[in-house]
Amino acid sequence: MKIGICSDHAGFEYKSRLIQHLKDRGYEVKDFGTNSTQSMDYTDVAHPLAEAVEKGDADLGIALCGTGNGMAITLNKHQKIRAGLAWSTEIGELVKKHNNANILVMPARFIPFEDAVKITDIWLDTEFEGGRHQRRIDKIPVRQA
Repeated sequence: MKIGICSDHAGFEYKSRLIQHLKDRGYEVKDFGTNSTQSMDYTDVAHPLAEAVEKGDADLGIALCGTGNGMAITLNKHQKIRAGLAWSTEIGELVKKHNNANILVMPARFIPFEDAVKITDIWLDTEFEGGRHQRRIDKIPVRQA
């Protein structure tokens, strides 16, 4: 399975460390940047990650920024993306179980790195429940006027 990952400057350190964790778990990882702690615009890495997941070039994605909100907002502009913001293992589990989030977003400035690892692992290991949740997901895409 191929995981795409990106971060802004606030999430760079966590992203770098998560890449190794993902590789240790046997995942192939594609890094969409950023490559330093120098200030940058999260949109510049979020859109390429979303496009890779939409096209199937990555099976799933992980994104990190200061609060996670900028990444989540940007990623969710893409019709085939369900980016779920998680700051606890319970939320990480539920965004997969109930929303089938194909991109996990985490707030690097508000959680310890150890929690980011735990959230990532539970999200990757959780199966989507389907059923009534699939019905709801089917209603997400924007309707044409």
